[in-house]
Amino acid sequence: MTASNVNHVGKRRQPSLAQLRAFAAVAEHLHFRDAAAAIGMSQPALSGAVSALEEVLGVTLLERTTRKVLLSPAGERLAVRAKAVLEEVGALLEEAEAVRAPFTGALRLGVIPTVAPYLLPTVLRLVHERYPDLDLQVHEEQTANLLDGLTTGRLDLLLLAVPLGVPGVVELPLFDEDFVLVTPLDHELGGREGIPREALKELNLLLLDEGHCLRDQALDICREAGREDAPVTTTAAGLSTLVQLVAGGLGCTLLPRTALKVETSRSSQLLTGCFADPAPTRRIALAMRTGAARGAEYQELATALRGALRPLPVRVLEGPD
Repeated sequence: MTASNVNHVGKRRQPSLAQLRAFAAVAEHLHFRDAAAAIGMSQPALSGAVSALEEVLGVTLLERTTRKVLLSPAGERLAVRAKAVLEEVGALLEEAEAVRAPFTGALRLGVIPTVAPYLLPTVLRLVHERYPDLDLQVHEEQTANLLDGLTTGRLDLLLLAVPLGVPGVVELPLFDEDFVLVTPLDHELGGREGIPREALKELNLLLLDEGHCLRDQALDICREAGREDAPVTTTAAGLSTLVQLVAGGLGCTLLPRTALKVETSRSSQLLTGCFADPAPTRRIALAMRTGAARGAEYQELATALRGALRPLPVRVLEGPD
């Protein structure tokens, strides 16, 4: 199509939905009175709308006689098109209604691996009970991938450790939780209360692989305790493996309290120790894009999550006023 043809098409008069609806009704009923009653339109208005459509399209759609109405050959062809257009418009309006309705449609939630196994049961139960029309789609990935997915629009909302310090991302804090020291049975710190952070200077501490935010947090805690060297002799891809290495006597590790029950229940060869106040902690939050279209929903979800998380061994944070 040439540029001149495109301009010509762009300037051509367009049929209205009312005109298409009137024509489709007449095409279905082949009777003006019945068609007008079917779409709640007066008969003169219906007739005028069909005539206007014929003028806009430049074709005769109906053959009118004193006794009946027939579709012209052009009318038969265009009636199919008109019906398809009206069906698509109806689908568009239904989709818009679904979008306007809160907590409906898809919500693509990204979760870090050191949160997913321990918080998802609470999250899924909350969504199932309170937001049954929400299509929650969960993606478990490391922090860098999640942030990339959020900023590019692949993901809608994240559940992860903060602070992130990323421009264009709003954090909705949910709770703080302490870290606990996990040791083999024969370790001198096993089962102790009030462990000073300085004890981390001397520990053979096992960590997750690079890329996990929990590894970075553990290293930060060690630096705060005055340890300058990286306490890494063995690394693991997940917390389950890490804990099993501890049970095998290879060293100690740090676990967030939400992971403690799940991970330590798998072995009888473990003890836990608690740090003296203030214990090392991490903060978990939801994160969304600044100005997200569904921002109000995400705020409401964060509030609901704070209530649902209260039975867990965490310190739930108050939301913004």
